[in-house]
Amino acid sequence: MTSITQRWLRGGLLMTLLALVLAESVFLYTSYQSLYGGVEDAIQSRFSTIEGRLQATGTAAGSAANALARAQALRRTVEQFDEKDKFEFMLLGSGGVVLATSSGQRSSALTEGGDYAAAVTGASGTGTAIFTTTEGERVMAVTALVPYAAQNITAMRLVTSLNLADDRWHQTVLYSLGLAAALLGFSVMSGLFFIRSIVRPLGQVEATATRIAEGDLATRLPSTRYHDEIGRLCDTINRMAEALAHTEQLKNEFISSVSHELRTPLTSIKGWVETIAALDPADENYRRGLAVISTETDRLYTMVEELLDFSRLQNGLKMDCAPLDLVAEVTDAVLFVEARAAQEGLRLDYTEPEEPYPVWADAGRLRQVLVNLLDNAIKYSPPGGCIYITLTRSGGMLRTAIRDEGRGISPGDLAHVRERFYKGKNAVRGSGIGLAVVDQIAAALGGKLEIDSTPGHGTTAAVLLPEYRPGQAPQGGAPSQQSEA
Repeated sequence: MTSITQRWLRGGLLMTLLALVLAESVFLYTSYQSLYGGVEDAIQSRFSTIEGRLQATGTAAGSAANALARAQALRRTVEQFDEKDKFEFMLLGSGGVVLATSSGQRSSALTEGGDYAAAVTGASGTGTAIFTTTEGERVMAVTALVPYAAQNITAMRLVTSLNLADDRWHQTVLYSLGLAAALLGFSVMSGLFFIRSIVRPLGQVEATATRIAEGDLATRLPSTRYHDEIGRLCDTINRMAEALAHTEQLKNEFISSVSHELRTPLTSIKGWVETIAALDPADENYRRGLAVISTETDRLYTMVEELLDFSRLQNGLKMDCAPLDLVAEVTDAVLFVEARAAQEGLRLDYTEPEEPYPVWADAGRLRQVLVNLLDNAIKYSPPGGCIYITLTRSGGMLRTAIRDEGRGISPGDLAHVRERFYKGKNAVRGSGIGLAVVDQIAAALGGKLEIDSTPGHGTTAAVLLPEYRPGQAPQGGAPSQQSEA
């Protein structure tokens, strides 16, 4: 597995190295041209001065007298050359033969180089050569053809030592390489420091996430140490751990609650079965026992259905939607719970609207939502109370509100009642996943669940669904096929 450091070494550091090599090459090339080009320019300026003197020598251009005068002027220039410590001034004849030198010596060591041939063949009439003499000295020789007739003198040649230029060049190379090495070292150190500042906290994040994945939900990251993306990542992981811990706590409470809820009806059923086995069918307790068994069986059936709903929540809700009349569905749900409400001593206040309320929904799921909310209202209403069911239309949304006169929900519990497994302080029997299922079904149908409650004055649960109009694309589900929420 490739680490971030390795990726940086192969990516960022390689680009830095290439940039340094390119910058170093450009700098050295420019320095070389500037240094040795400066030496050549100094020689060319001296040729220009001498050529200016030759132009002023004589009056009849091309005459033998003028040629002789120029030749004599050149020879005097060689003899009186005042920069002998820097240059060797030569006069060359045909074929590059040395005719005169400023030092008076015609050393063969300085006659090498292809500068004369370059001057003869080149368009500019000048040629330059850098070579090493037989004595091991690097020199630069520049030859310029004499632009005017000067008897047998055809070219001027200046030769200078490159010792000082080479020393300066070597110093420039060393300094530039040292600077490049320092920049590269600084890039490596700063890059490694930066990478380490990322890798170390990421390693800590990885270790903490691993512990969380292994079940240690109490571990947390010190997000306050970082005030950047890593800090925000730490905050997100901490929130995730808190949510997981909260869910784990709710799950444990759910298991405990369900175990208790299942134990109670099972105990009643078992006890009454044993009692009935010893009773005469005509005995009043016989019928009472059958009624208790039936009631407790219904409770078990309801809890099993809620557990199945929870399982479906985990795997996604599947719905087969079609156009429905919300009024008819609410009326059917009210009729379904009417007998139970009467048994509990409650009154249902419901006036059926005259016009239809069209919605796009799954009939079974919509019935589940309505019955669940009505069941909650019945469970939390005091004997003799009233449950109000109202349907309203506003802004393209259809609102079904169910209000009870029960104990209400505390503000602390109200924010969590939609969570799976959550059971508030005033909760009665149940698994704690009913409202979570309702909330998810409403969202899958393009609507939402609203809950408003005042402790001691009751609770209002309202489901808002988009109104369906023929020809309009539905907001929940899909026509004639199943869809997952």
